[in-house]
Amino acid sequence: MKTAEEPVEEQRPRRRRHWTRRPNPLAGLGSLLWLAVVIVPIYAMISASLTRQDKALGNNALKSPTDPTFANYNTVLHNGFGHFLANTALVAAAVVGIVLVLCVPLAYVAVRTRTVWSSAAFRLFLLGVAIPAQAVVVPLYLMIAKLNLYDSLLAVILPTAAFAMPVSVLILTGTLRDISEDLYEAMALDGASATRMLFQLVVPLTKGGISTVVIYTALQAWNGFLFPLIFTQSDGPRVLTLGLFNYVSQFGVNIPALLASVVLSGIPIFAVYLVARRALVGGLMGVGGK
Repeated sequence: MKTAEEPVEEQRPRRRRHWTRRPNPLAGLGSLLWLAVVIVPIYAMISASLTRQDKALGNNALKSPTDPTFANYNTVLHNGFGHFLANTALVAAAVVGIVLVLCVPLAYVAVRTRTVWSSAAFRLFLLGVAIPAQAVVVPLYLMIAKLNLYDSLLAVILPTAAFAMPVSVLILTGTLRDISEDLYEAMALDGASATRMLFQLVVPLTKGGISTVVIYTALQAWNGFLFPLIFTQSDGPRVLTLGLFNYVSQFGVNIPALLASVVLSGIPIFAVYLVARRALVGGLMGVGGK
């Protein structure tokens, strides 16, 4: 024991280490070049969408219009844009719903069921990542025709959801592997069933992965072009990507109206990406799991 005469050691405050980042000119230059690659086409597109049709081909693409006009946007809004937007939003919402309902339980079973058959089924299911849609478009067309779904929104929704499921399962399984085994054991001791674990444990703890799947699937459905082109024909189930053909005729292309339609169609999904970009990046970083 220390006596009163013994000197008390003074506690020196710990010095905090301040890490300074060294400047990286090459990284800064690369970032500026990449920013230019992204910004310049967007600027040219917006600038051309504000140009009159008779001056669309005569002006420099990077030159701002001398007399900007919103007539092209007015033409797009009065040429079925609202109908195409509603169809695209319906397709995106339906695809996201189907993928979540099927992929969340599938990923849960793949992580929790450790058998040879479940592992083989999971690997076989992930083969869909390596199969391009163009390779199976003819068999899909025959199936859609025999099911009497041709020229309907279901003909677009079902294949889009099917091709989004492999990547979605991969993302969700990586997120589910980060859940501690102790939590499952605690709920099992409490008498929880597998369904209760799924809804009360898995779903709340995998919100990041689910958000990533929602954004990824919505982007795929929103920008889809092949399935709407092959499996629809009339104006009823037409989506935004096919609505661009309204400005392409036999004798020319209405370039300002076409670009105005592209700008308007990109605003909703770009807004969704800005709001949820952190969840998208965070979920993709956890794809590999532990």
